[in-house]
Amino acid sequence: MDIRKVKKLIELLEASDIAEIEIKEGEESVRISRGSSQSPAPIMYQTAPAPALAAAPAPAAAAPAPAAAQKEPAAMKGNVIQSPMVGTFYRSPSPSSPPFVEVGQHVKVGDVVCIVEAMKMMNQIEADHAGVVEAILVEDGEPVEFDQPLITIV
Repeated sequence: MDIRKVKKLIELLEASDIAEIEIKEGEESVRISRGSSQSPAPIMYQTAPAPALAAAPAPAAAAPAPAAAQKEPAAMKGNVIQSPMVGTFYRSPSPSSPPFVEVGQHVKVGDVVCIVEAMKMMNQIEADHAGVVEAILVEDGEPVEFDQPLITIV
């Protein structure tokens, strides 16, 4: 794994509220987590997957997800646009620009509705359904997780 990628991951971790991130590319993996004590954030790099390390964080990560999933589907109607990646949510292309969409605005398939920044790359998220924006579920500049609901369209 390229050291530049590891540095970008560290920057992403520092710029967000995420406590830990793990990336796997083939047989290589890197796991970076924030230290809860005074020590610097530990960086673990391995060339072969370690079953004990991979098994330990999975239950902790899986526990909050069902609780969030139970709350959200009941409140959301229509088509939900979800984040395709971990990153930072932006409603507009720049701080001085107007938002891509507002609640109540009609959108067509392919219209850009927001941006998710990941590792200094701005990824435009497009509407996959036509309709009216019912809700924007994330605040501008807020970190988002993979598959987190961003916008609902009815």
